[in-house]
Amino acid sequence: MDNITNKTSKNNFMVTNSDFNFINSETVILELPFSEHIEELRQRVFHIVWIILALTSIAFLEVKLLVKVLELPVDNVKFFQLSPGEYFVSTVKISFYTGLLFVSPFAIGQIILFLLPGLTKKETKVILPLLLSSLCLFGLGLLFSYYALIPAALNFFLNYSDEVIEPLWSFNQYFEFILVLFYSTGLAFQIPIIQILLGLLNFVSAQQMLAAWRYVILVSTIFGAILTPSTDPLTQLLLSLAILLLYFLGVGILFLIKN
Repeated sequence: MDNITNKTSKNNFMVTNSDFNFINSETVILELPFSEHIEELRQRVFHIVWIILALTSIAFLEVKLLVKVLELPVDNVKFFQLSPGEYFVSTVKISFYTGLLFVSPFAIGQIILFLLPGLTKKETKVILPLLLSSLCLFGLGLLFSYYALIPAALNFFLNYSDEVIEPLWSFNQYFEFILVLFYSTGLAFQIPIIQILLGLLNFVSAQQMLAAWRYVILVSTIFGAILTPSTDPLTQLLLSLAILLLYFLGVGILFLIKN
């Protein structure tokens, strides 16, 4: 009977021993059974969903202010709606994505609290800064898109059609255009995080990344063309340069960490 009890208690423990360097592995024992981990994860996701709904509701109450902020990058353009409910649907989308954006710090905090008990000291020193850095880089990507990419793309199209066509744009299509730019730029700014993870897991070294700079220039150009929803060369060039700079930044940070 004692043997059965001991086996049952051992099955309720989860052992992790990864330290990203595979040297001097440490062992952390989590005393919670798997079902309780699932319950904890469910509760944290539930809290995140409720915060998203609350922030979305608040954003919807101030959606006119958000619309004015989104219209700031472009001047001398009149927006219209193609159907009676188009603007309403657009404001619901704006409110939801605003709530999703502002819940990110809280969501990152919930992820950290969920993962923290199962991490070794070395993993904690690596993963927590990476999560926080990822959030900061995503925010920088949004700012870069709002102040650089979006004005460049819109002004290109306005100047191209100047004195020929009066600019009348669908607000829904305009919002979808800048939304794609926002998230594609935010994701592109995660490149240093991916590089650091690959380097810490010993998949590739900083020297190997640096040696592939010719291919990186080609790939950044292709990514700049794919990630930008517009066809103007200026926007694609700006995003390609940003990707290139982020790549070399990731190489530099990985080199400092390894040495």
